[in-house]
Amino acid sequence: MGFNYERGAGVLCHISSLPNKYGIGSLGKEAYDFADLLKKSRVKYWQILPSVQTGFGDSPYQSVCCISGNPYFIDLVALKEEGLLDEEELQSCEMPSGKVDYATLYERRYNILRLAYARFNIKDKDFTAFVESGDYDDYAIFMSLKSRYGGCFDTFPDSYKFRERLAMLEFKHSVYKSDYLFWQFVQYVFGKQWQKLKEYVNSLGIKIIGDIPLYVAYDSSDVWGKPELFKLDKNLKPTAVAGVPPDYFSEKGQLWGNPLYDWDAMSSHNYEWWIRRIDKASKLYDIIRIDHFRGLDRYYAIPAGSETAETGEWLQGPGIRLFNEIKRRLGDIKIIAEDLGVLDSGVIRLRERTGFPGMKVLQFAFDGNENNPFLPCNTEENSVVYTGTHDNDTTLGFINGKTDGEFAEFKTRLRSALKSENVAFPFVSRESASTAMIACAIASKACIAVIPVQDLMNLDGFARMNVPSTSQGNWQYRMEKFPSRRDCAILRKMIEEYKR
Repeated sequence: MGFNYERGAGVLCHISSLPNKYGIGSLGKEAYDFADLLKKSRVKYWQILPSVQTGFGDSPYQSVCCISGNPYFIDLVALKEEGLLDEEELQSCEMPSGKVDYATLYERRYNILRLAYARFNIKDKDFTAFVESGDYDDYAIFMSLKSRYGGCFDTFPDSYKFRERLAMLEFKHSVYKSDYLFWQFVQYVFGKQWQKLKEYVNSLGIKIIGDIPLYVAYDSSDVWGKPELFKLDKNLKPTAVAGVPPDYFSEKGQLWGNPLYDWDAMSSHNYEWWIRRIDKASKLYDIIRIDHFRGLDRYYAIPAGSETAETGEWLQGPGIRLFNEIKRRLGDIKIIAEDLGVLDSGVIRLRERTGFPGMKVLQFAFDGNENNPFLPCNTEENSVVYTGTHDNDTTLGFINGKTDGEFAEFKTRLRSALKSENVAFPFVSRESASTAMIACAIASKACIAVIPVQDLMNLDGFARMNVPSTSQGNWQYRMEKFPSRRDCAILRKMIEEYKR
């Protein structure tokens, strides 16, 4: 299954982090301008976080539907150009620059999208075909039920919670125009705008690396629509939930709380649910990063109701059978395995059998252990190297967190790593050490080197995207402006020098 990825550099920047006047980045002009900036910098890969509709907590890793697009990313200016919004309505959507204010967005954005929907021709033949495909039927009914009843699906009236056929048909009929088609409309518009952007990005010679979470949220159309594929009791409550045991990120482990897949049930359906999901993702993205890849070899099951992730058991996942079925049904799909965290021989063997490149994070490299797998000298070509990911502090934030003594030690180790890659990059200050980390990544043997946009701009920890195991203040980072010409020139020079 192995793939030869073109040696190149990438930038990690989520759509939400792009700057504009409307409170959150969109698929509009700013996305095209950012793609142009990447092209000028000789960047070949643009990596984003999951582009799904977020649910409670605003995390792209907790979605209401794993194949949805985020309605917040819809370009409102394009809706105005199509005559679905007027100038005054567009202006009413303006919000201050800076961090994403999800509470205000939630209050305002859906009202504006409903205004656009009210003017949309629901008899449009492309839209009708989109609805009739049935891809978003569960999603549209689920969101309509949430609009009416609020709360989680397990508090819906029983006839809807358990999807009684007649009740479902009657409900769909009663909200068909008011709600059901509205939710189809937002997915239709997102899909159209996304494909237009993707075609443009690809025309510049840039590939999009997209991200799919391993697990889905409990309160999602995925679990509500196919409860038989998850480990739930007869009241549709999870019997065990997902997470990871104590590790580098958290001494009590991470209790994610997502329901676990019933892999026996998945297998008996020939992994149809997963095939559909990967198929959808492969049309959105050129390369798919599967988050928490290790959970496909063995996964950590925490008893439902636990307060921490300290007690749990490792259970067998689908392993190579899932990927053999994906290959049989869909052909060769380009995948990156997020193989961070607690690894054992099983997950390493699975990644080797699939041939997927794994991930190397430089922030984990400098503990003084010369066998550290994240050190550039121990990095194999079939891997993707990052200075840090969305779960890490920014690289400058990471360096600023060190005492003077720790920083002195870190400098020695970083210089040694640079030397091992034949990189002459003198640095003294913490800011220049952060730039040296970028040089270290770009010069490495890894086929792809990805730099978060915050590192490209040398931003401190205030620009961090996410702190694992915390539920407040995440996913809000947004650029005030694009990386400067100097930032881009430094990156371009490195890309040219290290033949990416």
